[in-house]
Amino acid sequence: MAQDNNRLGLLLMIGFCILAPASDALVKILGDGIPLLQVVIARFIAQLLLVRRNLWTSRRNTWMRADRLGYVILRSVLHLVAISFFFLSLRYLPLADAIAIAYVLPFLILGVGWMTGDRASPLSLGLCLLGFIGTLMVVQPSFAEVGWPALLPLVVAVLFTGFMFITRKISKHIDPIDLQAANGVCAMAILLPIAAFGSALNIPLLTIVPVTGFEFYALLGLGILGTLAHLSMTWALRYASAPTVAPVQYLEIPFGALYGLVLFGDLPNGMAAVGIIVTVTAGLLVVRFTKASV
Repeated sequence: MAQDNNRLGLLLMIGFCILAPASDALVKILGDGIPLLQVVIARFIAQLLLVRRNLWTSRRNTWMRADRLGYVILRSVLHLVAISFFFLSLRYLPLADAIAIAYVLPFLILGVGWMTGDRASPLSLGLCLLGFIGTLMVVQPSFAEVGWPALLPLVVAVLFTGFMFITRKISKHIDPIDLQAANGVCAMAILLPIAAFGSALNIPLLTIVPVTGFEFYALLGLGILGTLAHLSMTWALRYASAPTVAPVQYLEIPFGALYGLVLFGDLPNGMAAVGIIVTVTAGLLVVRFTKASV
């Protein structure tokens, strides 16, 4: 069983915050040209191909144990549905807006942590609040302006709360790479029958279409970046609890804003620029004042 190391867990979560919005940006670049199901399948095929080949042999006694298999399957379903909803939200919302609305996630994590006894320090709670204030300053989200698509990232936040606590529960006993492989197997077992059903009934969102060279590489890139991002998250939760790493997740917002600026020309206004500084500062302070445990 891996020993807790909060500092390492926080650094790994920062890696997730850099990689995840890069993958999301590629999803947004693809836009409506590729059916949603095909994008999600590309994400999980890449995940499956990037992991160990000995998953079904030497690792059968880890994630396939009867007392863990249910958690692995539930985690995979939560991950699959959350990613699908978030990819769908990117067809309606700017990248930074979608990420920011989803960032009620750390509050949900900290709230569940308090109820389950996995509690963050008062400093982490305060920095989480500071990060959330910075979030509001970055994008000034308005449900009146974006309408029902604003609800999609909220659903993602709820699903990822369960995903992260389950990951924390089982990641100390299962190698993160094997856990991601199991995730890919479960996802494909769900997605491929849906794709066959969608193609048979000619449902636009659930079909597979030919892709150009650029679209192929974009699909490949989002799959690789997304897989590496969630490996970083899984390793982070192997070494630190969900409430401990929750405040650092706000760093995903300024990275999302940066990718939005470079790729889509979404330039933050003055208040948003200040919000980015506030958010980054809150995340860095969590790393600075969290003592590594070994």
